[in-house]
Amino acid sequence: MKDEVYSIYHLSIDPANFDAFKTLVETIVEATSKEADTTTYEYVVNAERTVVHIVERYRTRGVLPHVEETFTPFAERFLELVKIDKLYVYGDTTPEIRAKLDGFGAEYLTPFAGFTR
Repeated sequence: MKDEVYSIYHLSIDPANFDAFKTLVETIVEATSKEADTTTYEYVVNAERTVVHIVERYRTRGVLPHVEETFTPFAERFLELVKIDKLYVYGDTTPEIRAKLDGFGAEYLTPFAGFTR
């Protein structure tokens, strides 16, 4: 995880809001796809449409531009439609990244064994 940050957001959503959220997310994904330092950006939902996870992976230098530039224009509407219940962050964070992600209730986990191929 050197020079990379992974995160998993656990969101709760009212199923009645899912279609509006999906439409918003499609716009966010399109904007995020243009970020050179975002390597994974996926949304997944449970069958009941009550839980959404966002799986993100960035080169460390890509986290702040994503949050501050790409996501910010959508943040208010996003947070009207879902609640961030938990955010798990793995990898090589900086104090600046932590200051930003702390606002989402981040819990930071440090790798101690394993590998990536």
